[in-house]
This record gives sequence, C-alpha cells and structure tokens, in this order.
Amino acid sequence: MSLRSSRTGHLQSLSSCVKWHRMESIANSLLDTYSDLLCHQSMILAINSSFVDPLVQFESQLSIIESSFRKAFAIPTLEIVKTMGTNAGDKEELESVYMSIFNMYEDTLLILVSKDLYKLQILKEMMNWMNEDNLYFQERVMVIISRVLSFASKKARGQTSVDAPCLGVLAAELSLLCYHTDPSIVQQASSGMYYLLSIARCQNGDMDTAKATKNYGSGSNDFLLSLDLQVLPQTMNQYKTKIAQSVGQHLLPSLLTDFVWSLLKKLSLPDYKTASEAANMLKLTLESHAQKVTMVSMIVDTIYQQIRGDFSHTMKHAMLRVITLLTRTSPKKVIFQLMDYPLPADNTLKLMWEAAGYESSVAPQVLNTILLILKGKPGEMEETLMERRRFSLDATNMMPVAASQALCTFLPVGSYKKAVAQLFPQLLMGLMLQLFYTSQLRVLPQDRPLFARDALRVLLNCSGLQEVDLALKKKNCWNQFSQVLFHHHGVYLIAKALSEHNFPQFPETLHYLYKTSVEGPRRSEDSIITIIFLTELLNNFFKDPFPEEFLVLFRDWVNDSNPEVSKLSLQKIASMAPVINEIESACSLITSILDAFLSKEKTVVIRALLTLRRLLGRLDKVTYSSLCTRIASSYCPLMDHNNGGIRSMAIRHFGELLRDMSQYTWMLNHVILGGLVPLILFLEDKEQRVVKACKYTLDICASQLKWSTSYLLKDENYNFELVVVNICNNLLTSNENQITDLISDTLGFMESTRVYLRRGAVILIGYLAKLGECFLLKEEMTVMFEVIDKLRWDEDPVTKEMAEITYHILKEIAYKMTSSTIKKTFRRIFRFIYTKKLKPFYNWNKDLICSDNDIKEDNDIKEDNDDDISTKE
Repeated sequence: MSLRSSRTGHLQSLSSCVKWHRMESIANSLLDTYSDLLCHQSMILAINSSFVDPLVQFESQLSIIESSFRKAFAIPTLEIVKTMGTNAGDKEELESVYMSIFNMYEDTLLILVSKDLYKLQILKEMMNWMNEDNLYFQERVMVIISRVLSFASKKARGQTSVDAPCLGVLAAELSLLCYHTDPSIVQQASSGMYYLLSIARCQNGDMDTAKATKNYGSGSNDFLLSLDLQVLPQTMNQYKTKIAQSVGQHLLPSLLTDFVWSLLKKLSLPDYKTASEAANMLKLTLESHAQKVTMVSMIVDTIYQQIRGDFSHTMKHAMLRVITLLTRTSPKKVIFQLMDYPLPADNTLKLMWEAAGYESSVAPQVLNTILLILKGKPGEMEETLMERRRFSLDATNMMPVAASQALCTFLPVGSYKKAVAQLFPQLLMGLMLQLFYTSQLRVLPQDRPLFARDALRVLLNCSGLQEVDLALKKKNCWNQFSQVLFHHHGVYLIAKALSEHNFPQFPETLHYLYKTSVEGPRRSEDSIITIIFLTELLNNFFKDPFPEEFLVLFRDWVNDSNPEVSKLSLQKIASMAPVINEIESACSLITSILDAFLSKEKTVVIRALLTLRRLLGRLDKVTYSSLCTRIASSYCPLMDHNNGGIRSMAIRHFGELLRDMSQYTWMLNHVILGGLVPLILFLEDKEQRVVKACKYTLDICASQLKWSTSYLLKDENYNFELVVVNICNNLLTSNENQITDLISDTLGFMESTRVYLRRGAVILIGYLAKLGECFLLKEEMTVMFEVIDKLRWDEDPVTKEMAEITYHILKEIAYKMTSSTIKKTFRRIFRFIYTKKLKPFYNWNKDLICSDNDIKEDNDIKEDNDDDISTKE
C-alpha cells in the first residue's frame, strides 16, 4: 500500500513538474513574442520618422509587420494559455502578457495609420495572411482590423482628402467574412465594414450626414452594427442586398472596380461556399451599381480566359451573369472587347455573346456598337499606336468579321426583334459591305466561312423576309458570294429580290440610303455598293426620271473620286435620255457630265462622252441652244487627248453638235474657229478613226461656214497641204481677223511629242503667217522665229526640212515688214481691194515620206490600241 502511495505521489510530482516546465516554456514564448513585437515596433517607428522614399518605407514596414503578424497570431488562444497557470496569479500574469502582445501589435498599426491612411493597405495584407493558414487566430485578427478601421474612420472625418486605395479589396474580403460560420468573426467583419464605408463616405466627399450628427455611428449603414446573428434566411438576403448597395453607393468607381475584381478572383477558389458567396455579392452589387465599374474590358477578358481555361468551371454561369450585368450599363465596352478575339469564335466566346444578348434593354446600343464595328474594313492595318482607339490582339483589324459572326447570335434573340426592325437598313447595308470586304480578304483561308453572308441570311429570316432568302437561294446567289467578281452582281440580285417581294422596310431603307449618300461614305468602295443597290431599288419603285432629290445624288456621283462610281452614275443618267426634258435640273446634270471630261481615268471620259451624246440626242432645242457653246468648248481640249478613242469621239461629237445646231451657226462661229487647228492637224493622225472623225467634222464646219473644202476631204482627193491651203484661202475672205488666234493655237502644238503634229503645225504656221503678213507685229514674229528655229534641229528629218522652208517664209515676211503706221494701213487697204490666193509651196506628199520616227510612232499607236477599251456603247 505504501509502495502504491509512493508511486502515486511520484507521478503527481512529475506531472506537476512537467506542467510547470510547459507553462514556463509558454510564458517564455509569450515573453519572446512580446519582446520581438516591441523590437519591431521600435524599428517601424524609426523608419516612420526617417526621410526614406515613401514606397521603400512602406515595403520595409510591411515586411516587419508581416513578421510580427506570424509571431503574434500563431500563439495559442487565451483559454489555452490560462490553463497553463497553476494559480490565479499565474493565470493573470499570462493573460497580461498575452493581451500586451496583441495590444502592442494593434498600437503599432494605429501609429502607422494615424500618420498616413494610405497604410490601411496593411489590413488588406493581414486578410491575405490570415486566409493562408487556418491556424492563425482569425477572431483576434478581425478584432484588430475592426478597431483600426474604427480609428481610421474618426481620423478621416477631419481630413479634406483621404488617400486609401485599398478600400475596394478590403471591402471585398470583409463582405465575404460577413457570411462566416463563426458568429464572432461575422460580428467583427460587419463592424469593420461599417467603419470602412464611413471612410469611403469621407473619401467620396459625402460628409453631410457626418456633419448633421454628433454620433457618427448613426446613418444609413447602422444595420451593420445592429446585426442579429439569429436572423431568418430571407432577412439575411436583405442584409446581403444592403451591403451590396452600401458598397456600390459609397465606394469611388476605381475602388468599386477593385471590389468587383477581387470578388471575381474568388470565383476560382476551390472552396465552393466562398466562391458562391462571392458570386452572389457580385450579382447584387452589379445589379445596382454596374455603371460605376471601370476597366470593363479587362474584366471581360479575365472572364473569357477563366472559362476558356476550364469550360466546366463551377462558377461559369456566375461569370456569364457578370457579362450580362456589365452589358446593361456598358454595352459599348463589353461588345468591343467581345469582338477582339481570334476567329472563328470558340464556344466560350459564343457563350459570352449569348450572355450579352440576355439584356434586352440595351439591344439598340449593342446593335449600334456592332454597326460601328462593321464600318471598319477587315485586314486594314492600324498605322500607329496613337491611332489605335482600342486594345487589340493584333494590329490587323479583324473585328468586323467577328461582328458579322456575332450577329448570327444576336439577331435571332426574341427580345432583340424590335431593335432589329428599327436598324434593318443599317444592318442590311453594313453586312453587304462586309460581304464585299471579306470576299476580297486574303488573310483568311480559301474555305473560310462567310459570316457576313450568314448574318445577312439570318437578318432576312428574322425580319419576315424568308421568301427573299429562298428566292436568292434558288438563284444560287449565296453560294457565289465567295467569288470576288460576283459581288456587285450579287448586290444587284439582293436589291431586285427585295423589290420583287415588296419588302415592307423599303421606306426606311430608302431614307437611310439617301442620308448615307448625302453625308458621304467612309470609303469609295462603299459608294459602289450604295449606288448599285439604290439604283435597283429606284428602278423598281419609281419610273424615270427619279425624284429630284435622288437625281442630285447621281449628279454628284458623276465626279466621284472612284471611277467605278462615276461610270455607274453616268450609265444610269444615260438611261434617262428619253425623259431628259422632264427633268428640271437637266442643265446642271449636263454640266456635271462636262466636268467629268476632266477626269484622269480615260474610261470615265469615254462614258461621259457617250452619255452626253445620248442626252443631247433627246434634249429640246431651247435648252440645247443655251448650252451648246459651253459643250462645244468642252470638246476642244479632248481633241488633243492622248487616247485615240477619246480624240475621235470628241472630234466626231463636236461635228454632230454643229450639225444639231445648224440653225445657231452665228453662236458657234468662234467655237468652230477655236477648234479648227486641232481638226486640221489631226487629219495626219496615225489612227484611222481619228482621221475619219476629223474629215467628218471638217466637212460639217465647211458646210456651216460655206467653205469649198468638202471635195478635198474625200479619200480620193485628200492631200494635207491642199486642205490647209484651201482653208487658209477661205479664212482670207471671211475670217482674217482670227488669223492671229489661229497662229497662237498652232504654236501650242510645236512642242508635241507626236511627230505628225509637229510636221502639220510647221506647215500650217507657214501658211497662216503668209496669210496674215499684213497683220503681224514684230513681237509676234519674234515668237514664231524662236519656235521654228528649234524645230530646224528636230530629230525627225522631215520636220527639219519643213521647218527650214517655214523659217525662210518668216524671213521674207520680216523683210517686208515696216514700222510706219501709214504704210501698214495702206497695205491693209490694198489687201482688201486685191487678194491673192495662196498656193502650195511645201510639196507635201505623205505617201512618199516615211522616216524611222513614223515606224516607231505606228508601233506606239498599236500598243495603245491594245490597251484601249471599245468606245461602242
């Protein structure tokens, strides 16, 4: 018995000894922790008082604070520490050391925050450290955070500006802890949220409530301090809604964005409960305050990357809901970002498009944003970063192609029906333009899907035009759009099919086309599609002539910078020739055609010549006579055009105008003489069509002026020199006052690159000089001498020979000239009494003269004819 008692006493003594040693160890650990925190506090205060760079200072202090945190909050709970004491005194002593540790840590934080509210960021880091390890004393951490926030809220009231950029992230962490399973943590998190929102109100400049009450604890956020932890589920839902509304109301946009961003990251946590609560808070916040959120594009991109990385993500629907809510307030930002991903769209992107389409209230804004994107040209390079208005995955703009594919998702949405109907014309034209652009795009593979074509078909079917779609399908229109050359004809077929089925959207479409045409398209290619589509619609719904408003458009398009637009317009104007006299603005229409004569594109000039001739054939004589002088004058510059087809047409049409206006010869005499020189010189043209046109027109001129020249223009009688002599002799008897002007016109051809023009000009100038020797002045003779002297050294031997003869003629004239005014007058009077007709003195015979330059020129003409287009209408 004594042995058993001895052993029991020994064990009790041993247990007491172990317990004492353990208590001593814990006590020493607490003291060491306290000592470390005291040392850390000294270091932090020393850094706080130094003139170190603020960023370096904060990073150093944060490192020390983290070390203190890991020491302080790794110690056991107070209840465990108390059990280590053997008596009340020990327990009291341990508790004192224990509380001193946390008070020390709290005091350090208060000192830092009292000097700079920016250092509230330490609380955000504390939340992160706390979440890293569940062994940390979470309740005590929350108590300190709540107290520091309470202190900061009082300090913020006395400041004009509050620099606390961490409030958004900190609010996100606190909002989730408000749903914690531990009531004490919920209580502290709720209090901390209250004080945080109080700081946010000061930061937001919302101080009215604070000034109105002495007790800052009363206000719209009081529910956070009076939380009943035993509430019903429906009451808790109201509590969550209030938190979300308060956060959205008081946080600045940048901080609210941080709040949303932090919660979004929580959706990827493995803890489903936390992720679910974050999703719920996101939903509640964005439903009320999504308009304040910035960095929308980055949020959308983050959601895309997360779903794409894990398509079976548990929070996928919550993320898509975020897209829907952001679309409600920022449709333009969301849509632009959703159009900026690689093509074709993957399943993730299609899901996000569907999510954006759920918000029917912004359907018009969504579609208008897509239309804005459709104005871009796929594959167009953005030249400089300064010109780029968006974040893009590539400098090559492929957003319009993505927008076309996205419309296949948005257009069929039932809630979008009204918006689609309102924007039908814009969508129709936008997709037709995209279809044109993408058919020319080379960066996509040959078997690429034509999203614009698919979207166009969806648009027709969603707009009650299924019959139009079927009609175009029967004509194999849709399958041929991949061919570049088919597109213009395809646009014509679409317009025709719509017209044949009397599509009800015609008035709106016509109005939109007119408005677009008046404002002017972004690109010249747009005009081509517009004019083809508009012309066909007008042809089917109006009889010629078109209403005056549309005629103005066609008149303006005649001189468009794009040659194709000009030709299409001229072609339509030509078709209205039968009703030209019914058009009020016929004169302005013809004037615009005359302006097209100045085009650098020869095909436009040819089309303008043909159109004008067709109109003049039907124009009434009164209007014709008022315009004939200007029209005739417009033909003259084209007689010297470098294209043979244009030369021949201008010359022939000039003659036809003279024939039409035979009753108004007195109005056109000066114009005839103005075009006489080129008509004479181009008789020697290398192209037979030009020669024939010259003979045709000169014959009409001779008839109008009553000259006896016609027989010399017949092929069997033709000789260039004889024609020149005959015309000069006729001028001597009827138009001698015009000789000086004719000499001036002829001198203009002396420097021509075409040999036959130089030869003809040299001969003509000789006869004109001889004809006008009584009227020429010394200054005029000096000019002629200079020009002819240069041609005496011409590379063409025939030209040199003719120039030598002309030079001698000029010398004879100069020798006979007198400075006496009386003698000049006498010679002129004598000339009227006795006129001596000119005789040939060049002995010109073209058939016997041929040089190397003639052969070379013939070859050039042949090459020019190979490239020339047919001038037949």
